[in-house]
Amino acid sequence: MTKTYDLIIIGAGPAGITAAVYAARKKMDFLVVTGDIGGQAAWSGDIENYTGYQFITGPELAQKFEEHMRKYNIPVKEQEEAVEVESLGKEILVKTNKTEYKTKTVIIASGKRSKELGVPGEKEFKNRGLTYCATCDGPIFSGKDVAVIGGGNSALDAVLQLIRIANKVYVINNAPVLGGDPIMRQKVEEAGNVTIFNSSTVGAISGSKMLESITVRTKDEDKILSVQGVFVEIGLIPNSSFVKDVEKNSYGEIKINSRNETNIPGIFAAGDVTDTPQKQIIIAAGEGSKAALSAFHYLAKH
Repeated sequence: MTKTYDLIIIGAGPAGITAAVYAARKKMDFLVVTGDIGGQAAWSGDIENYTGYQFITGPELAQKFEEHMRKYNIPVKEQEEAVEVESLGKEILVKTNKTEYKTKTVIIASGKRSKELGVPGEKEFKNRGLTYCATCDGPIFSGKDVAVIGGGNSALDAVLQLIRIANKVYVINNAPVLGGDPIMRQKVEEAGNVTIFNSSTVGAISGSKMLESITVRTKDEDKILSVQGVFVEIGLIPNSSFVKDVEKNSYGEIKINSRNETNIPGIFAAGDVTDTPQKQIIIAAGEGSKAALSAFHYLAKH
């Protein structure tokens, strides 16, 4: 007979890990299913706005989250990604790339993934000079010339990491001015080794065995920049396609109410995969705790 869990949490970023800690403290019979641990928090550079830590790096904070979760001996299925979630009435079926589970409730905390540029050369030079994570891959480009594509907070965060590592950093921003937090923007604009191309896009990525240059399209001309690294930071896409029947907005984010409930009873969601307007680590963690408490109360009622 197949076991039915009280709860399955999909994802182990700030929202999923916090949900897991709360579920463990409520003595729920649950499981965490995730491709990795840490989520987007592990990609972040310097974090100065997480309460209790005046300064901490993303990987360090992700490690603190994981240590807290491990303290409760929570069963975590790593390298296991959800491929389908289906409501069967009183039970919910969760299919992964390895197996399937039955549960009474689900919390979807699967976060987001990087958008791609969709230009010639992007796929060919992925992991051969082109990357989507400055925190992960920045040190590889020590002393080299690199380009960051984007103009929001994620792009600014990448630039602020790379100005300490790279020789020169080009910023390719399709908007007329940089976005993001004013403090981050000021630091980028004042850096001596940064050149900003506003109202510009990338037309192509070129090289032989490794990435060697990019074509930048400005208002006036196409300009070829010699770079050895490209960091794509143009936004994120919610990892929500595996949940077919929940209501989503035009961005693919799962719609939730103030109790983290979706339109399907027993299915909850938390963190950046949802339509919660502000995408911040501390908000994702808070939403994870709310989702776990809501799932607990749902089970008590049903």
